[in-house]
Amino acid sequence: MNLQEDIALAPLTTLGVGGNARYFVEATTETEVREAVDWAGLREYPMFILGGGSNLVVSDAGWPGLVLKVAIRGIEEHPQQDHMLFNVGAGEDWDRFVAHAVARNCAGIECLSGIPGSVGGTPVQNVGAYGQEAGDTICRVQALDVEAMQTREMDAEECGFSYRTSIFNSTHKGRYIILRVAYELNLGGAPSIRYADLQRHFSGWAQPPSLAQARDAVRTIRAGKAMLITAGDEDCRSAGSFFKNPVLSEGEYQNLVAEAALRDLQIPSYPMVSSQKKISAAWLVEHSGFAKGFRLGRVAISRKHALAIVNRGGASAAEIFDLKYMIEQRVREQWGVQLMPEPVFVGF
Repeated sequence: MNLQEDIALAPLTTLGVGGNARYFVEATTETEVREAVDWAGLREYPMFILGGGSNLVVSDAGWPGLVLKVAIRGIEEHPQQDHMLFNVGAGEDWDRFVAHAVARNCAGIECLSGIPGSVGGTPVQNVGAYGQEAGDTICRVQALDVEAMQTREMDAEECGFSYRTSIFNSTHKGRYIILRVAYELNLGGAPSIRYADLQRHFSGWAQPPSLAQARDAVRTIRAGKAMLITAGDEDCRSAGSFFKNPVLSEGEYQNLVAEAALRDLQIPSYPMVSSQKKISAAWLVEHSGFAKGFRLGRVAISRKHALAIVNRGGASAAEIFDLKYMIEQRVREQWGVQLMPEPVFVGF
């Protein structure tokens, strides 16, 4: 275990804000993960698990204990009739794994192309985009139970996947450290083109797109919204979509529709289960006075995506938090809806 002290965390995140970690370990094996957990536990230091740093806001005070970066690598393949089982280390770059799966002609995660971060983060947030969610294909998660100090294998049902949620960020938050994730993908399957942006992209095509073409389209669409990490593009200096799309009951949804109609507006929604409606958080933000490009000092809303709060250069975590609070308050006042942030807040 290579223990380091006073390590800057801002460069390890896509948002680029926050203070230092008092102690820092990058663990490349399960043994090193266990050593780090034991080390912090003996000293009663608080511990935070760092993945790819893409869905994270670190406080200006940093982290007073140990930051453990899980860097377990490796992609194992296990063919199973018309499926391929991929067993992937939590420290693998997510988009690199998606590219690998697409190159192996395996469908199920092609619409999750271009999402920054590591494989270990995908079950925690149940990462989703363009009509697919990680939980749709995850069949098993290997994790260290830090309470019992035992390695556990959990199937998808035990992980409790729902919209942007799992047991790892809700009921059992802080209990498990993801070590490896197994995905069951459809060998030779067709890409998913259910999402409106993708349907527009491929409209007029004589032949159905391939998996590789679908992946390229997703990355192109994400780049157009500054949701693809691109060198030199300051609109990419974000934590991705900052707010979840609210999920409302039928009654709440009808009240919102009626309020929008009074203003001659039509609110976009997406079907969930029969009794629920998922509402566009971006629409709520923009129709509460926050246009793309809105700026508050050194932080702003992306010029390309209404849900991305960006660091325009030299911003503090406190400034990010202030803009977050301002948006939440205005949306609540204007529409009676409470926005919930997607990123993890560390050290606040």
